[in-house]
Amino acid sequence: MIKNKVTIIGLGYVGLPLAELIAKNELYDVHGFDLEKIDFPQASTDPTTINESEYIIVCVPTPVKDDKEPNLAPLESACKTVAAQLEKGQKIIIESTVNPGICEEVVLPILEESGLKGGTDFELSHCPERINPGDPKWNVSNIPRNIGSLSKEGNKVVADFYRSFVEAEITEMSCLKVAEATKVIENTFRDINIAYVNELAKSFDIMGIDLLEVIEGASNKPFSFMPHFPGCGVGGHCIPVDPYYLINRAKQAGFDHSFLKKAREINNSMPAYTVELLSKIKDLKDLNVALFGISYKANVADLRESPAHEIIKILEEKGAHVHKFDPHVPEQNEHPTLEETLDASDAVILCTFHDEFAALSAELLVKHGIKIVIDGRNCLNKEAITEAGIIYKGIGH
Repeated sequence: MIKNKVTIIGLGYVGLPLAELIAKNELYDVHGFDLEKIDFPQASTDPTTINESEYIIVCVPTPVKDDKEPNLAPLESACKTVAAQLEKGQKIIIESTVNPGICEEVVLPILEESGLKGGTDFELSHCPERINPGDPKWNVSNIPRNIGSLSKEGNKVVADFYRSFVEAEITEMSCLKVAEATKVIENTFRDINIAYVNELAKSFDIMGIDLLEVIEGASNKPFSFMPHFPGCGVGGHCIPVDPYYLINRAKQAGFDHSFLKKAREINNSMPAYTVELLSKIKDLKDLNVALFGISYKANVADLRESPAHEIIKILEEKGAHVHKFDPHVPEQNEHPTLEETLDASDAVILCTFHDEFAALSAELLVKHGIKIVIDGRNCLNKEAITEAGIIYKGIGH
């Protein structure tokens, strides 16, 4: 084992920024392992690059299957790769998001197939990833982190390792399960609150109440209220996925998270609700619809779990002609420019508000003959669009 050699397994949206950050610290010799060739100075598709690493950090995806059951195959595969190279004294750190118990019930037995004993011959830790793609303020270098390990001594060593390159608080948790639980409840908290305002959007629309104005009013209370906002669906790698990990693990333990399941049901219903807003105004059969924004989040190209996928599917099933346009995912575009997309369309559904879509003014929409706007992110100028004679519907707005 070489002191200060670090290997990152999985050089994706989490692993690559982490590898680049640690590499800035001259204390460490940073290597990467991925099944695909990645543009990083010391990246390899050869698992022997793991050999002699003091720290091995696993950053592979933990998605869900079509039936919403956790898919641990990438994590299990990565751990088998580590086990084949495992040496005494190494610190194995799982950053992949998992439900409470996975490190001890799934990861540890795989690593111990090496013949080495966790907590004695090697350390197993969990430091759940925290990253916010596209955020100019919060990134992998300045977001506080939580760490849990098999042993208290090992936890201090791993925590100090993170303190050497993260400019934020590193909290040493009491055990692996607690560290695992912090991540899933963070994102489940957001999912629940988004579901709350999404259901309010449906209710207030029937009652003729502008939910955005209500939220603005409620937000002036200086305590005990945190604004969340409705939309056409929840996407990304965390919020629509992590609650299922907790739901599944609790079920194994004999507990039914009915509240969390209901929140998922509400948020999963929003793409269909968005299409319904349009279908109540105009028959979708042969209607040309410009769909703006395919990625799940503004100003990023990440397509994972994007509600746009479901919106497109429902529109096409109902006979509409969908004209997709996303400047961050140009290979998906039906037309080369925003204006050409408008030219081909009668109605607009805004799924993701990229900066480029600020150009969707009332004047531009009128110029290209748009009759209906469904604002899935409540970001366009409702008053100006309505005054221009275009039918506008937001989500609760």
